[in-house]
Amino acid sequence: MKRRRLLQGAAATAALVAGVQAGANAPPGSPASPGARKVLRLAFVSAETILDPPQTNSDANTVTLLANILESPLAYDYLARPVALVPRTAQALPEISPDGRTITVRLRPGIVFADDPAFKGVRRELVAQDYVYTIKRFYDPQYNSGDLYLFENAKLLGLSELRAAALKSRRPLDYDAEVEGLRALDRYTFRLVLGEPNPRFVYLLADSGLTGAVAREVVEHYGPKDIGDHPVGTGPFRLKSWRRASQLVLERNPRFRGDPYQGSPADEPAAREIAQRLAGRALPLVDEVVLDVVEEEQPRWLSFLSGSLGWLGVPPAFVAAAAPAGRLAPYLQKKGVTLQRNLEPFMQMSYFYMGHPLVGGYTPGKVALRRAIALAFDGPAYIERVLGGQGILAQSLVSPFTSGYDTAYRSEMSAHDPARAQALLDLHGYVDRNGDGFREQPDGQPLVLRMASAGGQRARLSSELWKRSLNRVGLRIEFDISTWPELLKKSRAGTLMMWGYGWSAGSPDGGFFLGLGYGPNASESNDARFQLPAYDRLYEQQMRLPDGPEREALMRQCKDMLTAYMPYKVHAHAISNVLVQPWVKNLWVHPFMRDTWRFIDVEPRP
Repeated sequence: MKRRRLLQGAAATAALVAGVQAGANAPPGSPASPGARKVLRLAFVSAETILDPPQTNSDANTVTLLANILESPLAYDYLARPVALVPRTAQALPEISPDGRTITVRLRPGIVFADDPAFKGVRRELVAQDYVYTIKRFYDPQYNSGDLYLFENAKLLGLSELRAAALKSRRPLDYDAEVEGLRALDRYTFRLVLGEPNPRFVYLLADSGLTGAVAREVVEHYGPKDIGDHPVGTGPFRLKSWRRASQLVLERNPRFRGDPYQGSPADEPAAREIAQRLAGRALPLVDEVVLDVVEEEQPRWLSFLSGSLGWLGVPPAFVAAAAPAGRLAPYLQKKGVTLQRNLEPFMQMSYFYMGHPLVGGYTPGKVALRRAIALAFDGPAYIERVLGGQGILAQSLVSPFTSGYDTAYRSEMSAHDPARAQALLDLHGYVDRNGDGFREQPDGQPLVLRMASAGGQRARLSSELWKRSLNRVGLRIEFDISTWPELLKKSRAGTLMMWGYGWSAGSPDGGFFLGLGYGPNASESNDARFQLPAYDRLYEQQMRLPDGPEREALMRQCKDMLTAYMPYKVHAHAISNVLVQPWVKNLWVHPFMRDTWRFIDVEPRP
């Protein structure tokens, strides 16, 4: 699954900054001593939302938190490249029928949830029915889940009908109703039956922030309004304390079984060293994870330089100081700092709300306006000034390292051509009628574009570039500032004309990115509300096919169509630069995996 991310220069780990300290009350950067309590400190650039899988709205920070508390049946091998699935709470990889429609998962007995008052002092074992309940919650109308489409697109038999019955009767979803598409066969076995083949559905079962098991007793104990404050899972950590939009603290789950790393032999020398250090050790390796919300870049950078932080996803403004020309700066080398530099499976884009009377619509004039805006925007300057040079121009929505991404593909999506933009606007009647230097609509009405923004230094740089780019071709643009959680709500409600953010890949399936243009996904991942039957047919066809040339050809047609209608202007795919202090061990940036904190260790500082 993919996750929404605020504009940021971050590693795919979703932990932008990390530090270590010894003792629960020690200041950041205190040297760890043998036997001391190990604390890992992280920082997010935006606030978390709701700590409940159906209610996260795909926010990357929140999903990462949940992925380290809850557990899905499968996971990714932490060190394997290319990436590979491994069992997590499952005994083995799922059994999949020859037609690709039936998936059977068998769980390991003896896995238990973290202690919670909801269990009334009883040791609560994870069972198959917990995963049935967890997935059914996405269909519950009371949550209005922004991720429901991930399951509905797979057409799990009987579940959409169960939801429709609840909506029609205005009664609670009947969780006890048996449906063919999702049911427990016995205490440790559950089965999913899809309405049509979906070769990549299994990746959803490796996303702990989505299909991490939640116990029914916990939800019923706290109620639907408060369950987001009480995540309880079988994972390596549990929630200890929480100050909203400020700080969260996770602590080691004493009920966690302590599984050591058991992955495939790693190919790269650094990964082999990590595998050797992890061999036979009970996980997690740290006692506590402290997460602070730090929106500004400079405090994070200075904290790393002072030695207070264990690793840092370098903010673009400081890349030249940290990694000039893509190489670690000598003064950091002398300190023993290392650099992990990677092209990310991530795309940064801006969308046009297709229901808006100014920028929406499918008539030639409306399409021309969106394409002119896209052509006017200075993509190379965006990469240089906003991303600090750490990115490549995007040709489509599909991100690197996922199916459908083609390094040879080229499109107008990456073009910066103000002259063509002006010609398009002139041709379709968007001209300056009153001599004030700004264009009006063809009917003479004012033409004022409005872009939403989450604020902060990076957003300000982006806004300045938008203003400069559009003013150059005679277009006026204004900006509406709000918080990240509030903008997510407004976007789902369809009240924003334009907004920009990014999507991180949660699996190797590039088809998800094309789903941003799929009509039935409107108000979910399809924030633009793009609705085109011809596109929907292409999207559905490629979803049913296995990866290969036939699917790639259909995906290319989808990319061409999205470029032609331009509901999304995709700017760039980011490059991450992660600095790691010498006393932090086992960090290995994974393109998709989020439940990685269990593997991190800290050593006494020199």
